[in-house]
Amino acid sequence: MDKYVTRSKIGHPSSSSTHPSTVSTIAPKIQRKTFISDDLESLETGPGIRISIAEDNPNIRDDIRRYYILKKPCQPKDHKFPKTKFGKEMRRGYVVEAAFTKTDYRAWNKATERFRAHVGDINSIHNKCFNKMLDLMKQSQSIHTSFDKKSKKEKSESWRRLSTSVDVTKFLLKLGLSFRGHDESRSSSNRGIFLELLQWYGDINEDVGNIILEKAPKNEMMCSPSIQKDIVDSCAKETIKSILEDLDEDYFGILVDESKDVSHKEKMTLVLRYVNKEGEVIERFVGIIHVSDTSACSLKEAIYSFLSDHSLSPSQIRGQGYDGASNMQGHLNGLKTLILNETPSAYYIHYFAHQLQLTLVALANKDSNVDDFFCLVTNVLNIVGASFKRKDLLRKHQAEQLEELLISGEVHTGRGLNQECGLQRPSDTRWGSHCRTLDNLIVLFPSVIHVLEFTGSECPNYTDRLLAKTLVDTIKKFNFSFMLHLMWKVLMMTNELNFSLQRMDQDIVNAMGFLALTKQRLQNMRDNEFESLMDDVSSFCDKHDIVIPKMDASYFPGKSKRKALDVTYSHHLRVEIFYVVIDLHLQELNNYFDVVSTDLLLGMGSLNLVNSFDSFDKSKIMRLAEYYMNEFDNNKLRDLSFQLDSFIVYVRGSDKRFFNLKGISDLAKVLVK
Repeated sequence: MDKYVTRSKIGHPSSSSTHPSTVSTIAPKIQRKTFISDDLESLETGPGIRISIAEDNPNIRDDIRRYYILKKPCQPKDHKFPKTKFGKEMRRGYVVEAAFTKTDYRAWNKATERFRAHVGDINSIHNKCFNKMLDLMKQSQSIHTSFDKKSKKEKSESWRRLSTSVDVTKFLLKLGLSFRGHDESRSSSNRGIFLELLQWYGDINEDVGNIILEKAPKNEMMCSPSIQKDIVDSCAKETIKSILEDLDEDYFGILVDESKDVSHKEKMTLVLRYVNKEGEVIERFVGIIHVSDTSACSLKEAIYSFLSDHSLSPSQIRGQGYDGASNMQGHLNGLKTLILNETPSAYYIHYFAHQLQLTLVALANKDSNVDDFFCLVTNVLNIVGASFKRKDLLRKHQAEQLEELLISGEVHTGRGLNQECGLQRPSDTRWGSHCRTLDNLIVLFPSVIHVLEFTGSECPNYTDRLLAKTLVDTIKKFNFSFMLHLMWKVLMMTNELNFSLQRMDQDIVNAMGFLALTKQRLQNMRDNEFESLMDDVSSFCDKHDIVIPKMDASYFPGKSKRKALDVTYSHHLRVEIFYVVIDLHLQELNNYFDVVSTDLLLGMGSLNLVNSFDSFDKSKIMRLAEYYMNEFDNNKLRDLSFQLDSFIVYVRGSDKRFFNLKGISDLAKVLVK
């Protein structure tokens, strides 16, 4: 189909108060694909008729540009230049951008000044374009001319040099290694991985070694940083192209995370997760995107822009995976919500082990007692582990305590017993680190007190000495011991869940079972185990000479007795700390493991292959299908119900290919076959 464009007839500028081009006609654009040099004369030169050079075949664009440059400025025959000195300059071959401006132009008496302002200094856009035009006209310096002048041998060597650099680049990209070194000069003992590997390649292959690096022409070594970047960019484009071909416009999920790089620029990583035509679950990293900020709207715009650039439709998204930040999974304006509003089937599933970790982070943020407790623990660990001398002192005191316990018979020797303990700082992204830290702190409590007392009296740094004395007074109180044992018990109850969620061979049904068991144990602890907790705390305090307050006395929130509350110390510990901590923990578990996620995972878990599909549950699978109404309407749901009845009978005894499968991914592969 012919494309049409409005072509303007240029009139005298003084004849109208508007833009000179006031009369329009419709003219078909000339379509062209390829030309040889003899065909260039047939090109239209009229600005309103000829098509954009960007629409031409890339192989002929330079020839077309050169043709138009040789033709010089092309003005319509009926154009009348202004009767000024500048009009004469235009007739001698100058082109003024204002002659074709889309807006009104009135200041013809200042055209010369405007033209000079348009030209600008030596680094202006106009002069850069002018220099590029001069380079284009120098045929003897063009790449095509230079390459055509080379002999067959030189062309072959150029191709092998490029192939060698590409091979080295592909190797480094596959392993994710850095390319360049700090010093890449010939005298350097380590020129960087790229050059060193290229040199090694030449050492083992004499034919390659004779044509690369210093033995290659100085302007054709094919190893400069810019060449490396070009090759990497080409590899990235080919990789993404291969991924998109494998995806084949099918449904996919997105995994997104964002962080700052070393230059403090916000970067967002994007991973596509999909099932290929063989039934294999594939995860592919597709790019790093710079974002101006980390708001949900900015992240969504960046994701949609990336998908659009690669011809992927957001309507094909069937899953989202992010971290637990509010801008990601917020229920009102989070990224998951913004995408769900446009694609209702793009359900958000969070990594279970990370969700469990976030329950603890949320617990610390919402309860001041928990937050204060972990701040104290962090300060204790910072003081004790601040130097090797204090660590050695901790290790030595621990050995002395163990020797005393062995002599008294309180502990016994044996293989694997009485191992040396250390104090590991808890990490916000590792659940198990909190549990191990509190466990070791209970065991090493007397050694920790010893190191803090030594630091408070012998440390030359006044700040550390003062902080150590304050910490000793704080952790040798009943409140700290109570919080230490409470949080240790809570974390120990959920530690089994943490390990089960991180097992690669763990199936979804068992994981959900562990989650339900953890909630049940926390509820049982809330209802029945306060007294046993108090017994453990009292025993710990007696062992380490910590004063135990009277439980029936009035509770004072501070040092001043004027602020006494009308509650007992026992009521404060039970209701305001014990109940609150466990209730918040249960609430966060319910928030992070919501109903939709549970239904989706249980539906997938019903396809578990263990014991001949022993966990098969048709109702859960139907519930899973109902969440995807775009793919399963009422008719398809009815058909699916009958197909599932046939499926379970078939796979349990009719086809040996369904035996000894290890997971749902194996099941998908067999179903495809």
